[in-house]
Amino acid sequence: MSYLADINVWLALSWGGHPHSSTAWNWFRALVDDDVLFCRFTQIGLLRLLTTKAVMGQDCLTVRKAWGVYDGWLRDPKVEFRNEPAEVDGLFRRATVPFSSTSAPRALGDCYLLASSQASSATLVTLDGGLYHLARKTDQDAVLLT
Repeated sequence: MSYLADINVWLALSWGGHPHSSTAWNWFRALVDDDVLFCRFTQIGLLRLLTTKAVMGQDCLTVRKAWGVYDGWLRDPKVEFRNEPAEVDGLFRRATVPFSSTSAPRALGDCYLLASSQASSATLVTLDGGLYHLARKTDQDAVLLT
């Protein structure tokens, strides 16, 4: 099985100071023959958060060190970077339709993750209840880590 972990799951796995780090690690350690995917959006998001002092405080990393964290993930046999499948654009546009009459910057990222997980035939893994419910509402396979 393949899982597309959202940005906060990757952050929780990468930084012991995250409030959900142990939850994320319990899930990750339980995986046996499964792949956990990065897409470009989650790659950039993890790098951005690891280098943001407002998020990381004293644990804030330089860009070089953040790349080191990401590269460490790619050395794990369970982890893979998945290029964006061609159908993501159409799926992304469809996922944004319910928000078309609103200003919804957060929903755009969530809709992209839904489209990417669907195009990759991956189950979305999140710590975000709102994203989980949006996925379930659209019949997308999703796991909410609690």
